[in-house]
Amino acid sequence: MKKLLFLLCAAIAMPAAWSAREPETKPTPVRVACVGNSITYGLLVEDREKNCYPAVLGRLLGDGYDVRNFGHSGATLLNKGHNPYTKTKEYAEAVAFRPDIAVIHLGINDTDPRNWPNYRDEFIPDYAALIESFRRANPSVEIYVCRMTPIAHRHRRFKAGTRDWHHQIQDAIERVAQSQRTGLIDLESVLKDRPELLPDAVHPNAEGARLLAERIYSAITGDYGKLRMSPVYTDNMVLQRGHMTRIGGVANAGRTVRVTLSNGAAKVLKSRRMKTGTIYAQDTATAGADGRWEVHLPLEQALLSAVLTVSTQDTIATYRNVAVGEVWMASGQSNMSWPVVSSAERREAKPNANIRLFRANPTFADERGKLDSTELARLNRLDYIRNPQGWVPGSDTAAMESFSAVAWFFGQMLADSLGPEVPVGLIETSLGGAPAEAFVARRVLEDDPVLVDVLYDWRNNEMAQDWVRSVINGNLDGVRNPLQRHFFEPAYLYESRIAPLAAGYDIEGVIWYQGESNAHNAELHERIFPAVVRSFREAFDRNFPGLKLPFYFVQLSSLNRPSWPCFRDSQRRLERKLYGWDNVGMVVSSDWGDSTDVHPRHKKPVGERLALQALNKEYSYEYKFKIPDAKSPRVVEGSGTQYRDTVTLDFDQPLATSDGKAVRGFEIEGRDGLFHPATAVIKGTQVIITASDTLRQGVDEQPPRIRYGWQPFMRANLCGAGPHKLPVSTFEDRVGGLRLQ
Repeated sequence: MKKLLFLLCAAIAMPAAWSAREPETKPTPVRVACVGNSITYGLLVEDREKNCYPAVLGRLLGDGYDVRNFGHSGATLLNKGHNPYTKTKEYAEAVAFRPDIAVIHLGINDTDPRNWPNYRDEFIPDYAALIESFRRANPSVEIYVCRMTPIAHRHRRFKAGTRDWHHQIQDAIERVAQSQRTGLIDLESVLKDRPELLPDAVHPNAEGARLLAERIYSAITGDYGKLRMSPVYTDNMVLQRGHMTRIGGVANAGRTVRVTLSNGAAKVLKSRRMKTGTIYAQDTATAGADGRWEVHLPLEQALLSAVLTVSTQDTIATYRNVAVGEVWMASGQSNMSWPVVSSAERREAKPNANIRLFRANPTFADERGKLDSTELARLNRLDYIRNPQGWVPGSDTAAMESFSAVAWFFGQMLADSLGPEVPVGLIETSLGGAPAEAFVARRVLEDDPVLVDVLYDWRNNEMAQDWVRSVINGNLDGVRNPLQRHFFEPAYLYESRIAPLAAGYDIEGVIWYQGESNAHNAELHERIFPAVVRSFREAFDRNFPGLKLPFYFVQLSSLNRPSWPCFRDSQRRLERKLYGWDNVGMVVSSDWGDSTDVHPRHKKPVGERLALQALNKEYSYEYKFKIPDAKSPRVVEGSGTQYRDTVTLDFDQPLATSDGKAVRGFEIEGRDGLFHPATAVIKGTQVIITASDTLRQGVDEQPPRIRYGWQPFMRANLCGAGPHKLPVSTFEDRVGGLRLQ
């Protein structure tokens, strides 16, 4: 009874004891100052107070943070600029706030011609002084300076200095971050490939502001969404063999990432250590402040099947049946996309488990009709790879038959030549009808004084082929958003396909079949094509910048389209020009053309000619692969002393005709300025071309031009005498050499 009474009294007294306690004090929130210009302020952002990036950042960080917006529209970093930030009330308020974290995004307005050209040398000292003012206010402040958001080509002064000054200021900001030992947040990369989020070419809309907030949140917290890899990382994948094979991705900042290639799946023990079987290669890396990480594995030996494990302390990604071999990307337009099942050599395609296939399928099937709202939204998000299967073994007949025929026959010859111990991986990124400029990186287009103009009003831009424009406008019929994206838009396929697949992944080279959608303007294509090569190389050449990614392309076939002979010759001259870049080569396909169909059905010869290029140049196979190439034509004899009537062409190899008949396809320019058929005879490595009497040219007259295979749909038959009978390209040249006496 006494015990019960005691417990009752204790229970009555307990609330009084609790009420006498001191109330718990909440921890002081971390003060975050967002310092900047109108982009920080949220100019043009719908419902600004709610959707400007500082407001979104505050919600992401949560109750433990006090995030405030100190953006001032029009502010410059330069103290001698037209509107210095340090003279604004927002600056005084930001310093008085004594932030624990300061995020500074300034510099956009310094691109004004009143500012950077005059005071560029003061930018770094002025930035250092700004940083120091926050450190005086709070010596423990954590400061992040930001690489500026992009300025789109639509800006009225883009080509009048703004583009170049923006680049220069970005470089200066990086030097500031290094010298002042601050954090660096790259905001340009957040929006560079999303121009539709910059309605006035400068200020992001609400979605753009949200993306900026997410990047800044990740920089402050180190939370990048845990481990993430390129879409090309799946089961059955092929890693490119090499002594420094690159594997990379994104993880939370500061996390240790362990990459292991073994013969068995990793198991996580209670100690959090991984237990594996035989380890072929392994390496570790620490995710940087931007979340990026990269390792390099010594994978010189091919492997048929292994397990790739990528892990952090809290996440494991396991990829099974991973091979190590040779990986090639097949890109271009419809003649590269043309499937095995529709090719003339369908029965010669043999399923092969040693060939692995990855297709960057379009997001939706119908690419010629009017696009619906869901498809339009996906295009804007760069959501243009749909591959739920990932990599598929080439033993899957359905997968093989739906894959690019040119790429398959390329890979089939490669696999047969390299042997059963060397897997071959093929990645198809082509798209029917795509113009070449869609595969060029935006920065490459913007920095070219000619190609930058393809970005302007690209729906109606006459630099694009009229057929391309008709597809675009048919797809976007009724769409009111002037910034709506499209898969034929300049840079779009690079941004939505090439760049995402290249992230943290190596390939051996690229095969390319494209030009039909650019054949209307050979001169413009001569600028675009080198930009394509450069873009692919910049995407993939990260280990050894001095070693150029092999890039082999198909010359357009023959078809009854008047511009094609000139375009084919332009491609031939491009190969000569770009050969100095190393590892750029062309194969001829005109002997397998179709007079009425832009899609010739014979794909095996084209794929195998590409394979011959690769086998000889990349794998040191002694194939007689080279396309016969003529030196400048020259005069070798004349009739008497007044006329030139015979011309010789010296080639780099013995010659023959593909059908065993007399040489066809040569023409010489006459005195009338017209081209006339000429007789040609093969003599070893030479072709002797004779003009008729009516075409003889006087010694004092301008030397004539000579051309070969110049018909749109041609049946010229000159080829190499080797086993593969590689055809001579369409060409035109002026006769040079000695003046006859």
